[in-house]
Amino acid sequence: MLGHQDETRAAYDEVVDLYASMFANGLETHPFARNMIGTFAELVRGTGNLRVADVGCGPGHVTAMLHDLGLDVFGLDLSPAMVAHARRAHPALRFDEARMEALPVEDGALGGVLSHYSMIHTPPGELPALLAEQVRALAPGGLLLVSFFGTEGPEPVRFDHKVTPAYSWPAEQFAELLAGAGLVTFARLLHDPASERGFLDAHLLARRP
Repeated sequence: MLGHQDETRAAYDEVVDLYASMFANGLETHPFARNMIGTFAELVRGTGNLRVADVGCGPGHVTAMLHDLGLDVFGLDLSPAMVAHARRAHPALRFDEARMEALPVEDGALGGVLSHYSMIHTPPGELPALLAEQVRALAPGGLLLVSFFGTEGPEPVRFDHKVTPAYSWPAEQFAELLAGAGLVTFARLLHDPASERGFLDAHLLARRP
């Protein structure tokens, strides 16, 4: 497990400024993702538990959006360079270095977890452990919004992401992984990509019973 994570961390450490500049305007050009995040935030507020982790937060642009939507949010990322950038860009918010399979969060503490294209570099066999960790951190009734690259085929597809290798997933198969982790998927959105990569963009919204 540690091998690919070390490679991913090193790859993102090398592209911090370029990556951050690509998202300088947040999600202004991504209306579907923006609205799913808004729905997630509204539903989390409805639970009464506003504490949310943005896992794989990168330069912190989505963390800041969640804060503006009224959530008590903090960002976590594998890359120390990304965490340092996020702290500079958003000094009022909390950002920490952490691995997704070992979140620095007590059991059942969170009203929500956002995973915005942050599980895409995880090999398929390791995803159940990551999802189990999200469930551990969620309070009953807590919500997970996971976004990823979708494929219409029957199996995950490994591809050459611009930063480091990644995987696209059939949405139904990813929903089955969520169910296996103990989550109930109650909303999903698939749409044509906002980039030239060609995969669908997929968003699944699930709840811990």
